[in-house]
Formats: sequence, structure tokens, C-alpha cells
Amino acid sequence: MSPPPNQLYSALSFIGFVMCAIPFYWHLEAWNTATCLFMIWTGLGCLMQCINSIVWNGNMINRAPVYCDISTRIQVALNVAIPACSLCINRRLYKIATANAAMTTNADRRRAVIQDLLIGVGLPILQIISQYVVSSNRYNIYEDFGPAFALVITPLTFVLFYAWPVVVGTVSLFYCVTTIYAFYKCQRRFSRIMIHSQGLSRGRYVRLIALSATEILGTIPFGTYFIVTNAEMGVQPWKSWADTHSNYSEVNQVPSIVWENDPYLAGALGIFRWSLVACAFIFFAFFGFADEARQHYRRVYMSISSRIGFSTFTRHGSSDATSSVPCA
Repeated sequence: MSPPPNQLYSALSFIGFVMCAIPFYWHLEAWNTATCLFMIWTGLGCLMQCINSIVWNGNMINRAPVYCDISTRIQVALNVAIPACSLCINRRLYKIATANAAMTTNADRRRAVIQDLLIGVGLPILQIISQYVVSSNRYNIYEDFGPAFALVITPLTFVLFYAWPVVVGTVSLFYCVTTIYAFYKCQRRFSRIMIHSQGLSRGRYVRLIALSATEILGTIPFGTYFIVTNAEMGVQPWKSWADTHSNYSEVNQVPSIVWENDPYLAGALGIFRWSLVACAFIFFAFFGFADEARQHYRRVYMSISSRIGFSTFTRHGSSDATSSVPCA
């Protein structure tokens, strides 16, 4: 079965980037750091892979080495970034579900933001550093896909790279299950806390649970799949730093006819880039049509309408009189 056309991926990944950008402002305004990080990492991944699929469509030329280095580092970070954002979301939901009062002071909110940044940004940075230890060469360029990071499969690789999403996803799963249990056990106390929670309603709380649970259902199975598959393909013994990085400056250029006929490689590249699009579409499905989203769309529409000279009209009963609704 042939993969979907590269142009289709370019279009959908750009749409995914836009879907992450649209709700960003009002989540940032509400101090929803974890969801903002989720949108940043997912949107950045979609935009990057959209650019790569266009620039390297039908070619594998090493045309932008500095950009390729940056792109592959972001790919490495994304290995754990989205699961880490899901962990941040689940931690916040867990604290709300098990607390007797909501965070009400600016100090509490700043502390929560710092903790989310340490997890949602700190873990991806650590992943970039640890992956360098087991990187076999600078990067590879795959026709139609673009640059991708390269690994040498040793026992250390599983510890420093492949295990991270599974570990983070498992911790996130614990928080998620505990949160759901506490949410349904203490409905009355939860409703009381929601009154004082800035930027978090009951509906948004449930959607965040659904988003993080969906992400976990993807992270743990896919992470386990990569661990098992790479172990079955053969593991090389770790010899030394010098041996692992002896050909680090090399850039391998792989035509599509080669990597598309390698089931594991085609599956790995496909899972990586299509999972980013899936995350963007799933996020927008949960938050792009919610009440607060429609309110923001309405405000934007009314603001644009007032600036270009249009008026919105509201009818009152059977009267034919109309009234202009001012911009919110």
C-alpha cells in the first residue's frame, strides 16, 4: 500500500499548525500553561514538518545544514515534549480534583507555571542532550520527508531515548486515572472549587481529561512498539564514545524508493509526522468548537465587521426594526 501523497501531508500539517495557533491566545490569557505548551510543541512540529515536506519534496539535497540541525533537534525534543505536556495537564487536573481549594494567589499561579515549564520545556531539552550520546551521525535526509535524526541501537539507546515517552506516559496515566476517580467521587466539592478556578470551567476540565487520556492511549502503545521492534532488529554493544561518534559528520541521503520499501523505516517516519497532525486535529476537536471558542470567534467577527463597515443585526419579535450590535 503506497503512502498518502506528500502534497496532502503538506496541506494537512499546515492546517494542523493553524488549528494550534487559533486557540492559543485565550488559553495563554487564562494562565493555562500546560495547554499552551501542548499547542506550541504540536504547532511547531506541524509547521516544521510542513516546511520539510515542501522543501524536500522529490529530492534529498543537503541544501540547508543549519536548518537541518535545528529541525532534527526539535524532532528529538518532540519524542518526549507532547507526553510531557500531557503530564503537566494531568498534574494540574489531579491537584484540582484532590485539593480543598483552588489556586487563588498570583504566587500559586507563578509556582504552577514554573513547574509546568520545568516539565514541558526542561524534559525536551534533557532529551536533546541525552540523544546526542547515542546519535550515530549528524542527520539523515529522506526524500519527501526531509531531515531526520539518526541513532545507533545500543542498550544505552533504550535508556536515553526510547524509554522516555513510555515512562512519562505511565506517570501521566497514573495522574489521569486518579483524577477521573477523584472527579466522580467528589462532585460537590469539585463544583465549589471550579467557581474560584481562573480560566477553568467544568466543561474545559472534562475536555482536558479527554485530551490527555487520548494522548496517553497513543504514547504508551507507540513507545512500546518502538522499543520492541528495535530490540528485535538487533542491538549493538556499546563500545565507546569515540566509536559511536566516529562518523558523526556524515549526512546520509536516502531516496524515497529505498525508505518507503523498508517497512520499519516507513512506519517510523509515518507515525512520527502523522501523529503530529493527529494531535493538532484532536486538540482542535476538543477546544476549537467549545463555548469559549465560539465566543472568541464571535468577538473577532464583530470586531472585523465593525472595522470594514458591516453591521450585525438582531430582530426583536415580529418587529422589522434592526439594531447594530457593537464590537465586544
